[in-house]
Amino acid sequence: MTLTIAVLFSGGGRTVLNLLDCIEQSTLNATISLAIASRHGCSGIQRLTDRGLDIAVARTSSESSSDGDKRVEAWLDEARPDLICLCGYLRLLTIQPWMENRILNIHPSLLPKHGGKGMFGMRVHESVIEQGDSETGCTVHFVDEEYDHGPCILQKTCAVHDGDTPQMIADRVFDLECEAYPIAIQLAAEQLRV
Repeated sequence: MTLTIAVLFSGGGRTVLNLLDCIEQSTLNATISLAIASRHGCSGIQRLTDRGLDIAVARTSSESSSDGDKRVEAWLDEARPDLICLCGYLRLLTIQPWMENRILNIHPSLLPKHGGKGMFGMRVHESVIEQGDSETGCTVHFVDEEYDHGPCILQKTCAVHDGDTPQMIADRVFDLECEAYPIAIQLAAEQLRV
């Protein structure tokens, strides 16, 4: 059975592109049934459109974030995908009962370290350096009502080297994310079918 996935993003869409690559290479038995950008202006919209995805845009620049959130909830409720994959999505979802244990997020640190509201992108890697961590990585977890919280599905780690810049760490961690997310999606799918 092919898994149906909704992907939600707020930035460049690289994580979604990775999932598309895995689907096309048959290393992930899934189809992206719904792709949602949190707002107009996300650079990932054009990248993903070029790859053949129809992108639903939650809100225009003149609308409130809550208007966009309501629209996203309605789209997800109508589509009812097997899994909802947050791919750099910076909004907190309201979790409906049917969504329990069906929403996954990937975060560029070893949660619970360097997570929470406002901790995304380079802020995370800057925090890793500031704290003097010797290792970092990524975490895929089930989503609950808090940012970067919920049961861990999978973590992958890498070393932090003396002299690393936030960008060097970001590049290393993104490589791990590309490995981790498809594996975690399969693990979550297996749990759903038990």
